[in-house]
Amino acid sequence: MSELSEKHCVPCEGGVRPMTSKEARARLSELQGWKLVGGKALRLELEMLDFPAAVEFIHDVAQTAESEGHHPDLHLTGYRRLAVELSTHAIGGLSLNDFILAAKIDALPRKLKRTEAPV
Repeated sequence: MSELSEKHCVPCEGGVRPMTSKEARARLSELQGWKLVGGKALRLELEMLDFPAAVEFIHDVAQTAESEGHHPDLHLTGYRRLAVELSTHAIGGLSLNDFILAAKIDALPRKLKRTEAPV
C-alpha cells in the first residue's frame, strides 16, 4: 500500500494552482498503470474479466470516491473495457486529490481478463 493511499482528499473549491506536468510525472511513479493525459488528467484503462466484474469494480470505485468526496469519470465500453479518469475540475487540472484517489483505486480488488502467457 502506498503512502498516498493512507492520505485523504481535501475539499477543493478552486483558488489553487493545478500541478505542473513535471510535478504530475513525478507522482505518477507512485501509481500502478495510470497514464498522464494532456497534463490535466490521470487515466487507468482496464480490461475486466466480464461485465459483472466491471460493474463490481465500478461499484467499489464509486464507494471509495464517495467516501473521499472526489469523483472520477468512469467509462465502460464493450461490456468489459473500463477507463477511469481523474482530474480536479475546480482547478482545471491535477491536484494531490487525484493521486490520492488513484492510489486508493489501485488498492481495490479487480478481476481482469486473463491473458495467456507467451510460449
